[in-house]
Amino acid sequence: MRGATLAQVHPTAVVGDGVELGERVTIGPNAVVLGPCRIGDDCWIGPGCVIGTPPEISSLPHNRAWDGELAHLGVEIGARTVVRELSTIHQGSHRPTRIGSDCWLLNRVYVAHDGQVGDQVTVSAGVSMGGHVVVGDRVNIGMNAVVHQRRVIGPGAMVGMGAAVTRDVPPFAKAFGTPVRLRGVNAVGMVRAGVGEDAVRALDAAYAELRMPESVPANLADAFAWWAAAEPARPLVPVAARA
Repeated sequence: MRGATLAQVHPTAVVGDGVELGERVTIGPNAVVLGPCRIGDDCWIGPGCVIGTPPEISSLPHNRAWDGELAHLGVEIGARTVVRELSTIHQGSHRPTRIGSDCWLLNRVYVAHDGQVGDQVTVSAGVSMGGHVVVGDRVNIGMNAVVHQRRVIGPGAMVGMGAAVTRDVPPFAKAFGTPVRLRGVNAVGMVRAGVGEDAVRALDAAYAELRMPESVPANLADAFAWWAAAEPARPLVPVAARA
């Protein structure tokens, strides 16, 4: 373990070989952090969290990282991220599982192997994400939502509590239901990103017509470029257009 002299690690926590801690990291009672793992500055890891156990893939070894057996590709957590009690983040199998900076993972969150979570993401209590899920920046996922493996959630989207996310959610969408359906745009998130009301209405109309917008404001261009690069395989269908 490197960087531990500047961290506050509870004596009942287990911090294994191959773990690199940034400055002012807090790790709570009975937490387990296994390598390879890199945790950024000012992170807070709550009691009973388990970070870095092997991916749940039957064809891969279940290594004993607590004994220094580092067989997988690790976990990376960005600066100032909070991981609340009893949450679990698995090692990556093809790439490190990544949680971005300035995120909030509330209690009992599960992030499976190879997941990629952007910056400033809020994941509410009880959310479960399958393997290879990709989440853009500034996403908000409501309590007890379940995200199917390999799904993509675009930047600025809001997913309602209890949703079963079986399709890919486009940028700045507001989506909820079981299975999840598109219910307009995350207008609050767009306004916070500096988008004007005309652009909010235009994107809302595009989603209602089962299409991506023909043009987007400059301050949303990066979000839609990210969405295209993620190559969503099962884009979400708006509920209004299915009625």
